[in-house]
Amino acid sequence: MIQEETQGKTSPTQAELQRATAPFQTPTLHESLGQLATSFGGFILTCAGMYLLAAQSYWLALLPAPLAALFLVRIFIIQHDCGHYSFFRSRKANNVTGFICGLLTLTPYTSWRRQHAGHHGIWNDLDRRQSGADIYSSCLTTQEYLALSPRQRWVYRTARHPLVANLLLPPLIFLLLYRLPFDMPRSWQRERRGVYLTNIALVGLVVALGLFLGFERVALVQLPVMVLAAIIGVWLFSVQHRSENTEWFRHDRWSAQAASLRGSTFLNLPGILRWFTGNIGYHHVHHLNPRVPNYRLKSCHEALPALQGAAQLNFREAMRALWYLLWDESREKMVTIRQMNREQPQARAPA
Repeated sequence: MIQEETQGKTSPTQAELQRATAPFQTPTLHESLGQLATSFGGFILTCAGMYLLAAQSYWLALLPAPLAALFLVRIFIIQHDCGHYSFFRSRKANNVTGFICGLLTLTPYTSWRRQHAGHHGIWNDLDRRQSGADIYSSCLTTQEYLALSPRQRWVYRTARHPLVANLLLPPLIFLLLYRLPFDMPRSWQRERRGVYLTNIALVGLVVALGLFLGFERVALVQLPVMVLAAIIGVWLFSVQHRSENTEWFRHDRWSAQAASLRGSTFLNLPGILRWFTGNIGYHHVHHLNPRVPNYRLKSCHEALPALQGAAQLNFREAMRALWYLLWDESREKMVTIRQMNREQPQARAPA
């Protein structure tokens, strides 16, 4: 890879950055076990409190639901690390832990791991975008959008509207779509079996809880937690590749280094939210080296100045980022549909 000149300094190459991040990629057993204890322990205790409160008042029992949802998001981050084999040194320990996490997050671990690995091979590469299934880390160019029929534009806008993509769809994805191998080729036999195995284990878990606590109470407690966790989790992952300063590349210009530092964002959250979200806001570091465990992403970012130039988002900017749905190749920047319509009035979609 050719080195780039930035303000009179030579930026490190991809190989140099990989070597620099390597010391941070070794899991630490006591930190991994500590995360398991605090995440699972916090989730179970919070849910237990909700069940106790539900005996007095259902509405009172809902008050801790956001806290339980945040613990569940943290469990998903552990599952995410296991999928990259970065949480434990042992491959088997990662897979067993990831499967257990998947029972709580309602996510079939084996198939999710393979699909997510595919994302890491093509993110922000305009010539290797996935088909329409992934609406959260993909987009159309403005020219592609303009080439659509009015009906197709409406579908694109509607499916990606924040109220639809970030409030309505996430619970459906985790509760319904993940119950079926809906987008897996027949050759993915292991992954398809993993979906059915996860479903069987979930049925057993729900039946056991229902017989012990009552099926109605289980539904009234667990469903709101799952809905909130799905919305939070999808929002976290969707804004990591979408902002005004996020860049997309044609394949001949794409590199893991450029796509990490300029195609992924640094979501700078308050400390308590960084803890609950497993530092996933340091997404540029994660994409540069997916083997770095979540609890070492922050220290890796702070130790390497070359990583600190990634596009940074605060909470308010991350909320606005949900509207950036198109890549303008002529200006090399993400734009909202409203911006495109304002700058190209002839392309304005009919009301």
